[in-house]
Amino acid sequence: ESLRPQRTMLGVACFVSLAVFVAAQEPKPCNSPSEFTSRFRLTDRDEHFYAEGKMYYDAINKRIREFEYEQVGRETIIYDKLKLYALNLEYRVNLKNNSCEVRKTRGSWMPYGVPPQARLRGMGTVGAIGIPNEVVTLAFFEGEFEGRDPFFVSVTQPDCYITEFGVISNETGLEERQFYDMNPGVDDPEAFLIPKACVQD
Repeated sequence: ESLRPQRTMLGVACFVSLAVFVAAQEPKPCNSPSEFTSRFRLTDRDEHFYAEGKMYYDAINKRIREFEYEQVGRETIIYDKLKLYALNLEYRVNLKNNSCEVRKTRGSWMPYGVPPQARLRGMGTVGAIGIPNEVVTLAFFEGEFEGRDPFFVSVTQPDCYITEFGVISNETGLEERQFYDMNPGVDDPEAFLIPKACVQD
């Protein structure tokens, strides 16, 4: 009995300090850039296709521009897509034949970021450990949009740049998107103009 550690006020104080420190360091839902330019990879398991390309993102006006290579089976299609969620419109140009299709946006607007209701799932690092500026800390969150559509998202810490986003909904099924080479802001002033192939003379 005499060898059993005794709890002292100092020990309790140290424990409380450590707990406060850990709690203070735990990532919270954060604000990702409301505008960004990024490369991306997209996997849509329900539609059975894989795509990659470049995108421009504007959360304030709920619009996305994508230039992508889309692989459907053995066929590769190159698309220019302008998605205007506030108008429920998508302009889609097949760049192989310059044909334009105007359709409704697929699914509802879901911002790329960490919603306030998201729950922290864990943390991790990627990169070359021990080499300065070659390691990135990631925080992983999960939750539900409007209480029904499960999602998961990973973001860098402390900048809150999104690196992966996935959602399961009745409208789109399971969609997973990875982001890389991201820069805040939109570097093309014509990014959200209607494609020329869709403009009638």
